[in-house]
Amino acid sequence: MTETSIPRAEQSLDEEETATLAVNGDDTEDDETEDDETEADDDTDTAATGGRTKKAVGEGDLFRQSEIAADYVEGLLDILDYDGDIDELVAAGRPMVEVVGERLQNLVGQRGATLEALQELTRLAVFRQTGTPSRLLLDVGGYRANRRKELAAVAKNAVEKVKEYGEPVRLDAMSAFERKCVHDVVNAMSGVASESEGVEPNRRIVVRPAD
Repeated sequence: MTETSIPRAEQSLDEEETATLAVNGDDTEDDETEDDETEADDDTDTAATGGRTKKAVGEGDLFRQSEIAADYVEGLLDILDYDGDIDELVAAGRPMVEVVGERLQNLVGQRGATLEALQELTRLAVFRQTGTPSRLLLDVGGYRANRRKELAAVAKNAVEKVKEYGEPVRLDAMSAFERKCVHDVVNAMSGVASESEGVEPNRRIVVRPAD
């Protein structure tokens, strides 16, 4: 079982920030439009290596990351007294952990905010064991799959408005994962393009006519 403790309170903020940046890179979305459109999946948020040359990660290494993450998540569920089945896998070239069960909504939070925080903690747990930045994707209760469907509808509606009126459409602020979903849908359509503007937590997508 992997260590499941949340970072110690006495650990300095500078140390924790440094560790987090090591996982996500100096800027997790610099510029996220490029990251989101070229990633095989989300989240968007790439695991940059702070300017260092990235080393190819094999399938076995990715599955090892998912195993570490699954152990960590299992420990968190035990601490929080939640029941859930945990699956670890590798999909689209990235490690994944899926938690399935009832009464898991609190682990997702409003618009997935809690889920995103848990994902970052889990990535940090993987990094501490392997020394390798991870692009692990964590899902709880099928939230991400359902959210992708909702965002596909939002993106298609925006595209229709752009084509009808010829004016850019600005969407509500979204997380990196949500923006990735929208970018994927818009980029698959002709005559339109998408880009991100603003800074977190108010970063949003603008859908506009293609040049």
